[in-house]
Amino acid sequence: MSSRSRRILVASCALAFVSAPAVTVPQAAADPAVGPSVRLLGEQVIEHDLNIAGTTVGGLSGIDYQERTGEYVLISDDGSEKDPARYYTAHVTVGENGVGPVTITGTRPLLTSTGTPYAPKSVDPEEIRVDPWTGDYFWTQEGVRTETVRADPSVRIARPDGTFAGDLPIPGDERMLPNAGPRQNLALEGATFAAGGALFLTSVEGPLLGDGPVATTTSGALARITVQARFGPPLAQYVYPLDPVFAESRPEPGLGTNGISSILAADPLDPTELLVLERAYVKGVGNKIRIYEADLGAATNVLDAPVGAARPVAKRLLVDLADVGLAAIDNIEGMTWGPRLPSGERTLVLVSDNNFAAGQITQVIALAVG
Repeated sequence: MSSRSRRILVASCALAFVSAPAVTVPQAAADPAVGPSVRLLGEQVIEHDLNIAGTTVGGLSGIDYQERTGEYVLISDDGSEKDPARYYTAHVTVGENGVGPVTITGTRPLLTSTGTPYAPKSVDPEEIRVDPWTGDYFWTQEGVRTETVRADPSVRIARPDGTFAGDLPIPGDERMLPNAGPRQNLALEGATFAAGGALFLTSVEGPLLGDGPVATTTSGALARITVQARFGPPLAQYVYPLDPVFAESRPEPGLGTNGISSILAADPLDPTELLVLERAYVKGVGNKIRIYEADLGAATNVLDAPVGAARPVAKRLLVDLADVGLAAIDNIEGMTWGPRLPSGERTLVLVSDNNFAAGQITQVIALAVG
């Protein structure tokens, strides 16, 4: 695609978003109907504390597939505490016969604008996406909110060698202000390219401070999905309705969470169609992973505005991982489309963040989506 064609595509997609009419109606319930058929192809578990080039493989919170090379890129959410903030590359055979061994082929540190590794606790990597136009890596990090430190979340761009190549602007409502912005560990996390690479979409994991309480066993919560031109300012923002927490924690109640850990363009050209991975964890019970088909088409644009009575994103359950036959389900945080099967089905590849904990596993799971 020529640079002129790309500029036209960016402008056309931007116009489609900003010109959509604002609709303010009561929040709609999610459509419970299941969409396309989903089946398990298989899984692999990566060796715990696997050492690659002097780094510990773990905390894998994002994954993306490079069709040109057949390689996967995975980001660790290690905030330079065990080893420098980094990403890995890997080969994984995904096909009708299942999932082959995961071979980690390399790793690179993600570097700051001055060319140095990130200092401990100065960054919190979450999602990584390969730019379909340049091959660079766009990655999200959650920032920090504590009593003494406030650091904004960000979308950063790295070249394949890990060197810093820039930042994307973030919405004003995602800045860590004293009494506004994201909650700690519920900030900017999911990300995906859309519209053939002309747009970049991101999501916060949970509700902003001004958007209401977090999810509980009796009530869901409201997260936000932001749409922006690939290098430009935010164009639109939409309310995404999170499910309630699926069970009560034990023995102490109130220790369950649910939020968006990953988003993925469902259609290569239509930026209104997404997959959204809701990751829930309940202490004493475990994880529940649901993936929804989300439609932004009729949702209200709430960029620079309160949620109010905005129409939320419509969603429909694609799959609950509890239903596909896995023996165990860990902390699934990343997803990407993998190679298409001879049957015509698409493969959806997932990865879990083991939190570098001895009692957790790093799973690579492949599903066939018909």
